[in-house]
Amino acid sequence: MKKSSQGAGRRTFLKLGGTAAAGLLGHTANAQTSPQTPTAQAMPTRNLGQTGYKVGIFSLGGQAALERANNEAVAVPIVERALDLGVNYIDTSSIYGGPQRWSERYIGQVMRRRRSEAFLASKTKERTRDGSLRMLEESLKLLQTDHLDLWQLHDIGLMEDIDAVFAKGGAMEALRQAREQKIVRHLGLTGHFRPDALAEGIRRYPFDTILMALNAADAHHFSFMESLLPLAVEKKMGIIGMKIPGRSRLLSSWTPPPLEAQQHSWEGAVIATQPGTLDMREAMYFTLSLPVSTVIVGCDSIQQLEQNVQLAREFTPLSAHQMTALTAKAEPVAKPALFFRFVTRG
Repeated sequence: MKKSSQGAGRRTFLKLGGTAAAGLLGHTANAQTSPQTPTAQAMPTRNLGQTGYKVGIFSLGGQAALERANNEAVAVPIVERALDLGVNYIDTSSIYGGPQRWSERYIGQVMRRRRSEAFLASKTKERTRDGSLRMLEESLKLLQTDHLDLWQLHDIGLMEDIDAVFAKGGAMEALRQAREQKIVRHLGLTGHFRPDALAEGIRRYPFDTILMALNAADAHHFSFMESLLPLAVEKKMGIIGMKIPGRSRLLSSWTPPPLEAQQHSWEGAVIATQPGTLDMREAMYFTLSLPVSTVIVGCDSIQQLEQNVQLAREFTPLSAHQMTALTAKAEPVAKPALFFRFVTRG
Protein backbone atom coordinates (compact mmCIF):
# COMPACT_ATOMS: atom_id res chain seq x y z
CA MET A 1 0.00 0.00 0.00
CA LYS A 2 2.99 2.31 0.39
CA LYS A 3 3.87 4.48 -2.61
CA SER A 4 6.79 6.74 -3.39
CA SER A 5 6.34 10.05 -1.64
CA GLN A 6 6.70 12.32 -4.64
CA GLY A 7 4.45 10.23 -6.89
CA ALA A 8 1.77 9.55 -4.31
CA GLY A 9 1.57 13.11 -3.10
CA ARG A 10 1.48 14.71 -6.52
CA ARG A 11 -1.01 12.24 -8.03
CA THR A 12 -3.38 12.52 -5.09
CA PHE A 13 -3.27 16.28 -4.88
CA LEU A 14 -3.66 16.80 -8.60
CA LYS A 15 -6.63 14.43 -8.57
CA LEU A 16 -8.22 16.66 -5.95
CA GLY A 17 -6.84 19.91 -7.29
CA GLY A 18 -9.81 21.22 -9.29
CA THR A 19 -12.32 20.11 -6.70
CA ALA A 20 -10.26 21.45 -3.85
CA ALA A 21 -9.84 24.83 -5.50
CA ALA A 22 -13.55 25.06 -6.22
CA GLY A 23 -14.36 24.06 -2.66
CA LEU A 24 -11.98 26.59 -1.17
CA LEU A 25 -13.22 29.41 -3.38
CA GLY A 26 -16.82 28.51 -2.62
CA HIS A 27 -16.49 27.97 1.10
CA THR A 28 -13.65 30.06 2.54
CA ALA A 29 -14.72 33.50 3.66
CA ASN A 30 -14.61 35.89 6.56
CA ALA A 31 -18.38 36.02 6.63
CA GLN A 32 -20.17 35.89 9.94
CA THR A 33 -20.60 32.47 11.39
CA SER A 34 -23.91 31.30 12.74
CA PRO A 35 -24.50 31.51 15.65
CA GLN A 36 -22.80 34.89 15.89
CA THR A 37 -20.07 35.68 18.39
CA PRO A 38 -18.23 38.98 18.91
CA THR A 39 -14.95 37.75 17.38
CA ALA A 40 -16.31 35.29 14.87
CA GLN A 41 -15.57 37.53 11.89
CA ALA A 42 -11.84 36.95 12.42
CA MET A 43 -12.14 33.21 11.78
CA PRO A 44 -12.43 32.19 8.11
CA THR A 45 -15.48 29.97 7.56
CA ARG A 46 -16.61 27.33 5.12
CA ASN A 47 -19.92 25.61 4.45
CA LEU A 48 -20.42 22.45 6.48
CA GLY A 49 -21.64 20.48 3.49
CA GLN A 50 -25.34 21.08 2.90
CA THR A 51 -26.26 21.62 6.55
CA GLY A 52 -26.64 25.37 6.04
CA TYR A 53 -24.05 26.01 8.75
CA LYS A 54 -20.88 28.06 8.28
CA VAL A 55 -18.15 26.55 10.37
CA GLY A 56 -14.83 28.10 11.35
CA ILE A 57 -11.95 26.34 9.65
CA PHE A 58 -10.44 25.47 13.05
CA SER A 59 -12.61 23.54 15.49
CA LEU A 60 -12.06 22.22 19.00
CA GLY A 61 -11.54 18.50 19.48
CA GLY A 62 -12.76 16.82 22.65
CA GLN A 63 -9.58 14.90 23.44
CA ALA A 64 -6.19 16.00 24.88
CA ALA A 65 -6.89 18.08 28.02
CA LEU A 66 -10.62 17.61 27.58
CA GLU A 67 -10.56 13.84 28.14
CA ARG A 68 -8.29 13.71 31.19
CA ALA A 69 -9.78 12.73 34.52
CA ASN A 70 -10.29 15.43 37.16
CA ASN A 71 -8.93 18.08 34.80
CA GLU A 72 -11.76 20.59 35.08
CA ALA A 73 -9.50 23.52 35.99
CA VAL A 74 -7.67 23.15 32.65
CA ALA A 75 -10.35 21.74 30.36
CA VAL A 76 -13.29 24.05 31.05
CA PRO A 77 -11.33 27.28 30.43
CA ILE A 78 -10.12 25.85 27.09
CA VAL A 79 -13.73 25.42 25.96
CA GLU A 80 -14.64 28.89 27.21
CA ARG A 81 -11.68 30.50 25.46
CA ALA A 82 -12.39 28.65 22.21
CA LEU A 83 -15.85 30.20 22.05
CA ASP A 84 -14.43 33.61 22.93
CA LEU A 85 -12.06 33.30 19.95
CA GLY A 86 -14.85 32.50 17.50
CA VAL A 87 -14.46 28.72 17.38
CA ASN A 88 -18.00 27.57 16.66
CA TYR A 89 -17.74 23.77 16.27
CA ILE A 90 -16.99 21.47 19.20
CA ASP A 91 -16.42 17.74 18.78
CA THR A 92 -16.67 15.12 21.49
CA SER A 93 -17.73 11.49 21.97
CA SER A 94 -19.39 9.16 24.43
CA ILE A 95 -16.06 7.35 24.89
CA TYR A 96 -13.72 10.32 25.40
CA GLY A 97 -12.49 10.21 28.96
CA GLY A 98 -13.42 6.58 29.60
CA PRO A 99 -16.50 5.40 31.50
CA GLN A 100 -16.78 8.74 33.31
CA ARG A 101 -17.01 10.52 29.93
CA TRP A 102 -14.95 13.44 31.16
CA SER A 103 -14.96 15.21 27.79
CA GLU A 104 -18.73 15.50 27.65
CA ARG A 105 -18.80 16.54 31.30
CA TYR A 106 -16.37 19.42 30.83
CA ILE A 107 -17.99 20.64 27.63
CA GLY A 108 -21.40 20.42 29.28
CA GLN A 109 -20.35 22.86 31.97
CA VAL A 110 -19.87 25.47 29.26
CA MET A 111 -22.81 24.44 27.09
CA ARG A 112 -25.14 24.99 30.03
CA ARG A 113 -24.49 28.73 29.61
CA ARG A 114 -23.32 29.11 26.01
CA ARG A 115 -25.13 26.44 23.99
CA SER A 116 -26.21 28.84 21.25
CA GLU A 117 -22.60 29.67 20.37
CA ALA A 118 -21.53 26.21 19.21
CA PHE A 119 -22.36 23.54 16.68
CA LEU A 120 -22.13 20.57 19.04
CA ALA A 121 -21.15 17.12 17.77
CA SER A 122 -20.92 13.83 19.66
CA LYS A 123 -20.76 10.15 18.72
CA THR A 124 -21.86 6.62 19.57
CA LYS A 125 -19.40 3.73 19.50
CA GLU A 126 -22.29 1.32 20.08
CA ARG A 127 -23.38 -0.72 17.05
CA THR A 128 -26.94 -1.47 18.18
CA ARG A 129 -30.06 0.68 18.25
CA ASP A 130 -30.72 0.29 21.96
CA GLY A 131 -27.11 0.74 22.97
CA SER A 132 -26.81 3.88 20.88
CA LEU A 133 -29.99 5.40 22.28
CA ARG A 134 -28.66 4.84 25.80
CA MET A 135 -25.42 6.55 24.77
CA LEU A 136 -27.35 9.49 23.35
CA GLU A 137 -29.47 9.90 26.47
CA GLU A 138 -26.36 10.12 28.62
CA SER A 139 -24.61 12.44 26.16
CA LEU A 140 -27.47 14.93 26.34
CA LYS A 141 -27.46 14.77 30.11
CA LEU A 142 -23.70 15.31 30.44
CA LEU A 143 -23.59 17.99 27.74
CA GLN A 144 -26.50 19.75 29.47
CA THR A 145 -28.48 20.25 26.28
CA ASP A 146 -31.73 19.01 24.76
CA HIS A 147 -30.25 18.32 21.31
CA LEU A 148 -27.08 17.65 19.34
CA ASP A 149 -26.34 19.45 16.12
CA LEU A 150 -24.54 16.34 14.86
CA TRP A 151 -24.60 12.73 16.02
CA GLN A 152 -22.09 10.37 14.46
CA LEU A 153 -21.21 6.70 14.19
CA HIS A 154 -17.84 6.49 15.91
CA ASP A 155 -14.80 4.70 14.45
CA ILE A 156 -16.14 2.91 11.39
CA GLY A 157 -13.10 0.88 10.38
CA LEU A 158 -14.17 -2.46 8.93
CA MET A 159 -16.98 -3.78 6.77
CA GLU A 160 -18.16 -5.64 9.88
CA ASP A 161 -18.91 -2.24 11.45
CA ILE A 162 -21.02 -1.23 8.46
CA ASP A 163 -22.91 -4.51 8.42
CA ALA A 164 -23.60 -4.21 12.17
CA VAL A 165 -24.90 -0.64 12.16
CA PHE A 166 -27.09 -1.19 9.11
CA ALA A 167 -28.49 -4.52 10.34
CA LYS A 168 -31.96 -4.87 11.85
CA GLY A 169 -31.73 -3.42 15.34
CA GLY A 170 -28.48 -1.67 14.41
CA ALA A 171 -27.27 1.81 15.31
CA MET A 172 -28.65 3.39 12.12
CA GLU A 173 -32.15 2.83 13.48
CA ALA A 174 -31.20 4.96 16.49
CA LEU A 175 -29.70 7.70 14.32
CA ARG A 176 -32.79 7.90 12.12
CA GLN A 177 -35.13 7.87 15.11
CA ALA A 178 -33.21 10.59 16.93
CA ARG A 179 -33.30 12.85 13.88
CA GLU A 180 -37.00 12.22 13.29
CA GLN A 181 -37.65 13.21 16.89
CA LYS A 182 -35.43 16.31 16.45
CA ILE A 183 -33.12 15.21 19.26
CA VAL A 184 -30.30 15.48 16.74
CA ARG A 185 -30.25 17.71 13.68
CA HIS A 186 -27.68 16.02 11.43
CA LEU A 187 -26.09 12.59 11.04
CA GLY A 188 -22.53 11.62 10.28
CA LEU A 189 -19.92 8.90 10.49
CA THR A 190 -16.27 8.90 11.51
CA GLY A 191 -13.17 6.80 11.03
CA HIS A 192 -9.39 6.71 10.80
CA PHE A 193 -8.47 3.05 10.26
CA ARG A 194 -9.06 2.24 6.58
CA PRO A 195 -11.08 4.01 3.86
CA ASP A 196 -13.17 1.19 2.34
CA ALA A 197 -15.75 0.79 5.11
CA LEU A 198 -16.32 4.53 5.34
CA ALA A 199 -16.81 4.70 1.58
CA GLU A 200 -19.37 1.90 1.76
CA GLY A 201 -21.18 3.72 4.58
CA ILE A 202 -21.66 6.91 2.60
CA ARG A 203 -22.80 4.91 -0.42
CA ARG A 204 -25.50 3.25 1.68
CA TYR A 205 -26.88 6.34 3.38
CA PRO A 206 -26.86 10.11 2.66
CA PHE A 207 -24.98 11.20 5.78
CA ASP A 208 -24.59 14.94 6.27
CA THR A 209 -20.96 14.78 7.37
CA ILE A 210 -17.89 12.61 7.52
CA LEU A 211 -15.04 12.98 10.01
CA MET A 212 -11.88 11.39 8.62
CA ALA A 213 -8.17 11.26 9.39
CA LEU A 214 -6.29 13.50 6.97
CA ASN A 215 -2.70 14.58 7.49
CA ALA A 216 0.43 15.12 5.45
CA ALA A 217 1.48 11.47 5.81
CA ASP A 218 -1.82 10.18 4.38
CA ALA A 219 -0.53 9.22 0.92
CA HIS A 220 2.00 6.74 2.31
CA HIS A 221 -0.32 4.19 3.96
CA PHE A 222 -3.97 3.33 3.18
CA SER A 223 -4.70 6.80 1.79
CA PHE A 224 -8.03 8.48 2.51
CA MET A 225 -7.22 11.26 0.05
CA GLU A 226 -7.00 8.88 -2.87
CA SER A 227 -10.59 7.65 -3.05
CA LEU A 228 -12.61 8.42 0.09
CA LEU A 229 -12.14 12.18 0.07
CA PRO A 230 -13.18 12.60 -3.61
CA LEU A 231 -16.26 10.47 -2.95
CA ALA A 232 -17.26 12.63 0.02
CA VAL A 233 -16.75 15.76 -2.09
CA GLU A 234 -18.90 14.26 -4.86
CA LYS A 235 -21.68 13.67 -2.34
CA LYS A 236 -21.40 17.29 -1.11
CA MET A 237 -20.83 16.22 2.49
CA GLY A 238 -19.49 18.33 5.28
CA ILE A 239 -15.93 17.03 5.61
CA ILE A 240 -14.12 17.35 8.92
CA GLY A 241 -10.40 16.55 9.09
CA MET A 242 -8.81 15.00 12.17
CA LYS A 243 -5.44 13.56 13.29
CA ILE A 244 -3.84 16.66 11.79
CA PRO A 245 -0.52 16.29 13.68
CA GLY A 246 -1.01 12.53 14.26
CA ARG A 247 -1.11 12.88 18.06
CA SER A 248 1.96 15.15 17.67
CA ARG A 249 4.02 12.41 15.99
CA LEU A 250 4.18 14.45 12.81
CA LEU A 251 5.68 17.45 14.63
CA SER A 252 9.40 18.19 14.94
CA SER A 253 8.72 19.58 18.43
CA TRP A 254 7.56 16.15 19.65
CA THR A 255 9.85 13.85 21.65
CA PRO A 256 9.12 10.10 21.40
CA PRO A 257 8.30 8.46 24.75
CA PRO A 258 10.58 5.67 26.03
CA LEU A 259 10.22 2.45 24.03
CA GLU A 260 8.79 0.54 26.98
CA ALA A 261 6.03 3.13 27.33
CA GLN A 262 5.19 2.88 23.63
CA GLN A 263 5.09 -0.91 23.75
CA HIS A 264 2.37 -0.75 26.38
CA SER A 265 0.35 1.94 24.67
CA TRP A 266 -2.78 1.48 22.55
CA GLU A 267 -0.87 2.25 19.36
CA GLY A 268 0.31 -1.35 19.40
CA ALA A 269 3.44 -2.15 17.41
CA VAL A 270 3.91 1.27 15.81
CA ILE A 271 7.06 2.50 17.51
CA ALA A 272 8.33 6.05 16.99
CA THR A 273 12.11 6.38 17.17
CA GLN A 274 12.48 10.01 16.11
CA PRO A 275 10.62 13.33 16.30
CA GLY A 276 8.38 14.39 13.46
CA THR A 277 9.42 16.52 10.51
CA LEU A 278 6.76 19.26 10.23
CA ASP A 279 5.68 22.20 12.32
CA MET A 280 2.05 22.82 13.26
CA ARG A 281 1.58 25.44 10.55
CA GLU A 282 2.66 22.99 7.86
CA ALA A 283 0.52 20.20 9.33
CA MET A 284 -2.62 22.32 9.61
CA TYR A 285 -2.22 24.10 6.29
CA PHE A 286 -1.76 20.80 4.46
CA THR A 287 -5.17 19.55 5.58
CA LEU A 288 -6.89 22.91 5.22
CA SER A 289 -5.69 23.05 1.60
CA LEU A 290 -7.80 19.97 0.92
CA PRO A 291 -11.58 20.31 0.30
CA VAL A 292 -12.50 20.07 3.98
CA SER A 293 -15.00 22.17 5.88
CA THR A 294 -12.94 22.35 9.06
CA VAL A 295 -10.28 20.55 11.08
CA ILE A 296 -10.62 19.47 14.70
CA VAL A 297 -7.63 19.54 17.02
CA GLY A 298 -7.52 18.67 20.71
CA CYS A 299 -5.59 21.16 22.84
CA ASP A 300 -3.59 20.77 26.05
CA SER A 301 -3.64 24.43 27.07
CA ILE A 302 -5.15 27.80 26.28
CA GLN A 303 -1.80 28.86 24.80
CA GLN A 304 -1.90 25.95 22.36
CA LEU A 305 -5.51 26.74 21.47
CA GLU A 306 -4.68 30.39 20.80
CA GLN A 307 -1.73 29.44 18.60
CA ASN A 308 -3.93 27.12 16.53
CA VAL A 309 -6.64 29.74 16.15
CA GLN A 310 -4.07 32.27 14.99
CA LEU A 311 -2.78 29.82 12.38
CA ALA A 312 -6.34 29.39 11.11
CA ARG A 313 -6.85 33.15 10.92
CA GLU A 314 -3.67 33.51 8.84
CA PHE A 315 -4.36 30.57 6.53
CA THR A 316 -3.84 30.75 2.79
CA PRO A 317 -4.11 27.60 0.63
CA LEU A 318 -0.92 25.77 -0.32
CA SER A 319 0.02 25.14 -3.93
CA ALA A 320 0.22 21.67 -5.48
CA HIS A 321 4.01 21.92 -5.32
CA GLN A 322 3.93 22.77 -1.60
CA MET A 323 1.52 19.91 -0.89
CA THR A 324 3.77 17.45 -2.70
CA ALA A 325 6.81 18.72 -0.81
CA LEU A 326 5.08 18.26 2.56
CA THR A 327 4.01 14.74 1.62
CA ALA A 328 7.64 13.91 0.90
CA LYS A 329 8.80 15.64 4.07
CA ALA A 330 6.39 13.52 6.13
CA GLU A 331 7.54 10.19 4.67
CA PRO A 332 10.26 9.38 7.27
CA VAL A 333 7.68 9.49 10.07
CA ALA A 334 4.63 8.39 8.07
CA LYS A 335 3.92 5.18 9.95
CA PRO A 336 4.06 6.67 13.47
CA ALA A 337 2.04 9.67 12.24
CA LEU A 338 -0.57 7.22 10.94
CA PHE A 339 -0.37 4.80 13.90
CA PHE A 340 -4.18 4.62 13.99
CA ARG A 341 -4.18 2.77 10.65
CA PHE A 342 -2.15 -0.09 12.12
CA VAL A 343 -3.99 -0.74 15.39
CA THR A 344 -5.04 -4.38 15.64
CA ARG A 345 -8.80 -4.63 15.25
CA GLY A 346 -10.68 -7.47 16.90
